[in-house]
Amino acid sequence: MIDPLQTTPDSNASTDLTQQRQFLLDLFCQQAYKEGDFVLSSGQRSSYYINGKPVTLHPQGALAIGRLLLSLLPCDTEAVAGLTLGADPIVSAVSVVSALENRPIPALIIRKEAKGHGTMAYIEGPTLPDGAKVVVLEDVVTTGQSAMKAVERLRQAGYGVEQVIAVVDRQQGGAEFYESVGLKFQTLFSITEIQQRWAQLKTQNHD
Repeated sequence: MIDPLQTTPDSNASTDLTQQRQFLLDLFCQQAYKEGDFVLSSGQRSSYYINGKPVTLHPQGALAIGRLLLSLLPCDTEAVAGLTLGADPIVSAVSVVSALENRPIPALIIRKEAKGHGTMAYIEGPTLPDGAKVVVLEDVVTTGQSAMKAVERLRQAGYGVEQVIAVVDRQQGGAEFYESVGLKFQTLFSITEIQQRWAQLKTQNHD
């Protein structure tokens, strides 16, 4: 398939986001998506498996994610946040890119359990003013429950959360769940788009 080190788009600020998105889609097909017989964490069987971490922790992948997600954030966003571990590289990438583009947005990481020492904090990162507008980021959304934990912790801390943005939507109820609880939801890719591109690249590779 693709060699990401050979097909990396220009990382200058003037780079077309469409080119960045296509690069990222191909990287997901190569690094994150597999077909076969898999047992998911829920115990359900699946004909495919997608693990976003090889992409979100890839240098050019993180850069592309940072630029693309930053472009989707409302102009009044005061921080990005996500539940550890999947969201950690994403919120970090967006924050770093925001600084490079002179739009500095801090990142917050939400622990699954409160820290057992010191401040006993659930939320790591800078302290923000009460009511600060925070957007929750996620790598792969299935049912939507993981990111919802982050939303609840942030709201308990006094922050305003109205939106969740994911890199990939597995289309298994997450979007409908967010709509039912009044959250806006956006995603860079649907699993259907990744599957279609994966099949296309597989066919090209065999030609």
